[in-house]
Amino acid sequence: MTHHTAKERPVCLNALVNLTDRTVEYIETPPEIIRKFLGGRGLNMYYLYKYLKPDCDPLSPDNLLIIGNGLLTGMLIPNSGRHSVTCKSPESGIIGDANIGGFFGPEMRFAGIDRLIIRGRAASPVYLYLEDGRVEIRDAGPYWGLTCSETYARLKRDLGSDVEVECIGPAGENMVRFACTRYGVKNAAGRCGTGAVWGSKNLKAIVARGNLGLPAADPEGMLAKYVELRDYLKKSKVINVMGRVGTPLLYDVSNYLGAIRTHNSQQTVFFNTMNAEEVHKYVEKMLSCYGCVVHCRHRNKLGGEGPEYTTEGLLGANIGVADTYRMIELNNLANDLGLDVSSAGTYIAWAIELYERGYINKETAGCELRFGDYPVLRQLLVDIAYRRGFGDVLAEGSRLVDKFGKETADFLIAVKGLPQSDPHDVRYLKAFALGIATSSRGADHLRSRPTLEILDLPSEVRRQIYGAPIDPNPTSYNTKGRVVYFSENIFATIDCLGICKFICLGFNSPRNLNYTHFKDLIRLAYGLEFTEQELEEVGRRVVDLERLLNYQMKGITRKDDTLPARYFDEPMPSARAKGSHIDRAGFNKMLDDYYALRGWDSNGMLPEERVAELNALRGLS
Repeated sequence: MTHHTAKERPVCLNALVNLTDRTVEYIETPPEIIRKFLGGRGLNMYYLYKYLKPDCDPLSPDNLLIIGNGLLTGMLIPNSGRHSVTCKSPESGIIGDANIGGFFGPEMRFAGIDRLIIRGRAASPVYLYLEDGRVEIRDAGPYWGLTCSETYARLKRDLGSDVEVECIGPAGENMVRFACTRYGVKNAAGRCGTGAVWGSKNLKAIVARGNLGLPAADPEGMLAKYVELRDYLKKSKVINVMGRVGTPLLYDVSNYLGAIRTHNSQQTVFFNTMNAEEVHKYVEKMLSCYGCVVHCRHRNKLGGEGPEYTTEGLLGANIGVADTYRMIELNNLANDLGLDVSSAGTYIAWAIELYERGYINKETAGCELRFGDYPVLRQLLVDIAYRRGFGDVLAEGSRLVDKFGKETADFLIAVKGLPQSDPHDVRYLKAFALGIATSSRGADHLRSRPTLEILDLPSEVRRQIYGAPIDPNPTSYNTKGRVVYFSENIFATIDCLGICKFICLGFNSPRNLNYTHFKDLIRLAYGLEFTEQELEEVGRRVVDLERLLNYQMKGITRKDDTLPARYFDEPMPSARAKGSHIDRAGFNKMLDDYYALRGWDSNGMLPEERVAELNALRGLS
């Protein structure tokens, strides 16, 4: 094994961990691959493509679990605390990829490891310990069965308060197909069932102790750039509001429009008890992730962290829980059990509607299922995590369509087997709708989330951002393919860098960090020169590689880039968005425009020359 001092350390050191035979090998990512994929999500996808057998069972030892930092994670850069957790998803059967903040990613880099590529299955529960460029496989027997917060606290007690811990809870141990990975008690690699893959490998936690530095190529220049960007970002109005009340501010906007997913999207308006100021009454203080200038995280008075806008919608409005206190209780419970709140809230709401429609009965469910029945819904979360009774059934997620009947898919708000993460009903905003349809990991807003659509931006600003004229009407089908194309590219690049999207162009503001900032930061950190066009091409390459992986795993093509039947067939019932729905002809036009910009054919397939290019990259060591 090669040891590296802080000054000698490579740009990207990967540890290949085989849990079956308890071995660890160390490899460096070649410079030409770093230029193609940067880090984070991009390099995770590269190594998934390089090493994974596409037809493997996601819960078998053959699946890969990759924990990878962004190129800029842990550097002296605002909001540089994010990393990606990647695998083949046990929930959807396609790529599973989730992005997580907090402090673990930077600590992992300070411990000398940029990426863990984990295969096999331990004979008994283990955790990985990272320090001084080494990875040790240790016994996790004393921690198996603990909740996320218990695991975090116990490992810090046993190993020292200076370690950082990423772990799974009971849901992951029991291989619930939508279990998540957690840092602490709130930050989650929430999507795609990554926690179930940890559980399938008998991996309870990863612990990092960082004694090494991350020296910059130009330390003085980086410090000056950090101060410049920090001061610039603090002038942002949306960042200041997010720093006071967090993401619940988005609930107010969506509910005002009449676009909150309510009662499994049968309704679109809910109570004001979830408004940001109502939630704020239960906030003890606002917290932040590594290097953050936003401070959007809540420490709530009920002993946990959150809730986020997503939880308000999916464990509040969508399942009919209107009491703010009880919604926060469900938030804390789901976090501690290690459940993805987006999937959990969607599957429970779906089951309630199926109960009301007669597809499920009291004998099947073990009780009556009703929207807003808090005691039953709370118990159902626990039963899912521990796979008890009807909870054991729901733990199988979107695979239940085969059990309940193919027609029940019409009532499941999901795409490509993954429930929609955002509580916003997309029938009103057409670019949003296209974005969740084309998202590489399923119905997900963090792959594109084109929120600039709702801002009344001057035409010249829109042209400057998107590179062409854009129809300003968010309900129009025109030019939305370009909006999603741009958003997917820049968000992929951001995920490769390890920076939070909250401070970047396109997520909430047209004025935040963009490709020009990114190239300057990479140069100051590593002395690597990129153009803005090269960085955008990184994002485009990642999206293409994910498309290729999905085709190899599950034959994903145009037929899968679609929306829940409800979004096509049922107009929105309330408020300003009343009457909105997705017209099939308009949707197909958006999809055609999007495919043309991507260079894919009319069936959503990559051209042969692009596949050959990606295959050639796979051959590099």
